[in-house]
Amino acid sequence: MDLFPSERGGLIVESTLLRRLRRYLDELGIASDGLDLHSLRRSYATHLAEDGWHSRFVQDQMGHEYASTTGIYQFVSDDFRIRTLQAALDRTVENALETGR
Repeated sequence: MDLFPSERGGLIVESTLLRRLRRYLDELGIASDGLDLHSLRRSYATHLAEDGWHSRFVQDQMGHEYASTTGIYQFVSDDFRIRTLQAALDRTVENALETGR
């Protein structure tokens, strides 16, 4: 599968990108077990979601026609889940206290 145009005008195939990624990781002393190009793709989508980007923007960035496909790539961190839940609970309590006044 051809992915990106090269500096010479041709296309860079996935296997070449993966070899380069592994070489860079080796040079940096980072274990490459389980890390591939899709890991970077999932990470990008997750960071966009955690940073509050609109889901439609994330979908467009991923090049997906359907939002359900984009959902496959979004794995938010436990910290993000906790912060989001805490913010929702704080708003609920605040609204309840304002209503009771």
